[in-house]
Amino acid sequence: MTDSDSGTDPPALAHPEAPITRINPHIPHPARIYDYLLGGKDHFASDRQAAEALIKVSPGTREGVRAHRAFLGRAVRYLAAEAGITQFLDIGTGIPTQDNTHTIAQEIVPKARVAYVDNDPIVLVHGRALLTGDPAGMTDMIEADLRQPEKILTDPTVRRVIDFTRPVAVILAGVLHFITDEEQPYELVEQLKAAVPAGSHLLLSHITLDFADQVSREEFTKPYDNSSAPMVPRTHDETLRFFAGWDLVDPGLVEVVTWRPDPAEYQEQIPGGHAWAYGGLAIKP
Repeated sequence: MTDSDSGTDPPALAHPEAPITRINPHIPHPARIYDYLLGGKDHFASDRQAAEALIKVSPGTREGVRAHRAFLGRAVRYLAAEAGITQFLDIGTGIPTQDNTHTIAQEIVPKARVAYVDNDPIVLVHGRALLTGDPAGMTDMIEADLRQPEKILTDPTVRRVIDFTRPVAVILAGVLHFITDEEQPYELVEQLKAAVPAGSHLLLSHITLDFADQVSREEFTKPYDNSSAPMVPRTHDETLRFFAGWDLVDPGLVEVVTWRPDPAEYQEQIPGGHAWAYGGLAIKP
């Protein structure tokens, strides 16, 4: 792929197997914006422009995104090493990068099974990179949208990977803030929660402006106005509502950098001091 600083678009999209007709390079997509902020190479000019506009509003955006990603890694390690979870349904996974859910889980539990879900065709283009997990386990992915949970839950590939009679970790990391209130995000999450048995976990992270009094909601969300999904930051109470009826794992819903920080993990200084995201984990009683 091309270097992210080159200003050129990824040539891999010209591959005959790529779903080119469903990829619009002129409309920014959250997965590709996120990839750019992580230092990846799978994005278009429109994605880079949106990301740079976000950085102007919040100079600590890049560091915050990396802190967000580090939280996901710590939470998955906890699920595999301490909670005894061997099945993971990762929705809104984004473009493959380092420390994916299956990589972390299968390092701890080789037999772990991971089903990835994303609605961006470019993620599927690079999906083969996700299929190189431990042969003792199983890893697969589908193209689907969180807004249609019934399609995810009944998909043959997902059903082949995930046994819904046993505990599952449902991962919604950095995806719910792209679901508007009109799209009924709480109802969507409740459908997923209802589909898994007791002992299952919900891993969730969400963008917030609770730590950014100096930035207006309109200013912060503007870079996403022309994207395939608008940005909807939510407060602590609004984010906490997604866990309703489940028991939060200590330390509860907190800023991602303070959720079980690893002393051995490099703690990057974030300009402004905050990652602007909450993270939490809960178990179904």
